This record gives sequence, structure tokens and C-alpha cells, in this order.
Amino acid sequence: MYTTTNEIESLVRAFEDHTLPRSQWTHQVHLTVALWYIVHYPQQEAIQRIRKGIQQYNAANEIQTTPTGGYHETITLFWIHMVQQFLAQHCLNTCNPETINTLIHHCGDPALPFRYYSRDRLMSWEARSTWVEPDVQKLP
Repeated sequence: MYTTTNEIESLVRAFEDHTLPRSQWTHQVHLTVALWYIVHYPQQEAIQRIRKGIQQYNAANEIQTTPTGGYHETITLFWIHMVQQFLAQHCLNTCNPETINTLIHHCGDPALPFRYYSRDRLMSWEARSTWVEPDVQKLP
């Protein structure tokens, strides 16, 4: 749980300058970074910054994209969509501890994509390398 905006800003800076330890690059931190960018930049710029930022972070930490690991385009875009939905649903446009803690409470389950995608579809190379539509149910 976050208690200050400074914590959030420090975390985003550590992500951007690749000093965030890999062990701390968790699902909750992914959500935090996504929300920060979505609130601070226009939609398309935020999406590009998130995508590119994750890829650069991975490269700096020698995390290679393979058929079974590394950057995953569909999962990245899925979570961006879920963060945007969360903000719209709650009529929020702020990046403060309360907002992020609430987001993590609502979207903290890293298995959430499997409510929308079959395992085979989501774990495919196609989904890892490009956006694929859900095959279980439509996104909200």
C-alpha cells in the first residue's frame, strides 16, 4: 500500500532509469506505472510510453522476449485497458496513493486476463507479439 505521492514518483523514476530491482517489478508495480502514465499523458502517448518503457526496462535487465517469457503485447494492452476502465468507472483522473491502492484492490489479481482469454490464446506467440482479441468474453 502506498502512503505518499513521493513513493509513487520515486517508483516511476526507478522504472524509467532502470534502477528498479527486477525482484520489485511486480504486477502491482506494473499497475502503478500504467496508472501514472495514463493520468499524466494523452492516451496514445501514455500507451506508447508504457509499451516502450517495459521493453526498455526488460532490455536493461537482460529479460529477453521469447515464446514463453519477456514482453507480452496483449497482456500489456489488456492491463492498460483495465486501468483506463477503472479510472472511467470511478470518475478518477488522479495518481495518488488512494487511487492506486484502490486500483490494486480492484485489479490486483494477475490471473484476471484468464477471465477473458483462454490459456492457449493468451500464451500464444501471436498474443505475445501483437494484440489479440479475447476469446472467452469481451472486455468491459
